[in-house]
Amino acid sequence: MNVLLVLCHPERSSFNGGLADIAIETLRAAGHSVELDDLYAEEFDPVERPSHYSKRVDEHSFAPLTEQRAHYDQRALPADVRREIARLEWADLVIFQFPLWWHAQPAMLKGWFDRVMVYGGIYSGSKRYDRGYFRGKRAICSVTTGSPEAAFMPFGRAGNMVEWLWPIHSSLYYIGYDVLAPQVNYGIQGGGIRYQDENAFRNYLESSKDHWASRIPGLGLEPTIPFTGWNDWDETGVLKPSHPMRWRI
Repeated sequence: MNVLLVLCHPERSSFNGGLADIAIETLRAAGHSVELDDLYAEEFDPVERPSHYSKRVDEHSFAPLTEQRAHYDQRALPADVRREIARLEWADLVIFQFPLWWHAQPAMLKGWFDRVMVYGGIYSGSKRYDRGYFRGKRAICSVTTGSPEAAFMPFGRAGNMVEWLWPIHSSLYYIGYDVLAPQVNYGIQGGGIRYQDENAFRNYLESSKDHWASRIPGLGLEPTIPFTGWNDWDETGVLKPSHPMRWRI
């Protein structure tokens, strides 16, 4: 299996970096091919801007989706975007490793989605959801938080973790991925930066290692998060009255 690990944290020696290393070591030991995509180390530009496009459709008004589609069709996308798409096409499984900042993924990772998931190429009006570009491939988010686990329960002060990760899970399904339940490490101070002393950091990392390392070999076989698809919706995009999930509301 080909595995791409997208790491989004500014400190490579952080807890997030340690979890990335655990995943890489475990997967390679099991015989899988792994590539690390360290967004900060590679200085990926997360900001979509006119200067990324060499042959503008409209020099006076910048319409990102128009330029993305035109440059995709012309095989003239920016080099960094072409590189990221090639990595995703190569991978059977994508692991996103990041801290939860302000109730979402870091801005760099959000910007990565903005630029890499190009309109007209990776998705379109009819090429979405269970007809998405990456259908048949799997994705999982490995996330760290600052607050303890209890705070992210349905009645916790931080709110339900399922709801905080719903946007990125939905984005992954939108482009066709089968999305796995997340791997969440709670109570990591500073989003993973080592404000704790070295021994405390290593002890926590080791305790998390067993759980994450034991889960990793089975990621290719785990059941995925259930989403509805095109055949489940009516012409307005609403779940059909006959669908079983309507009875759960």
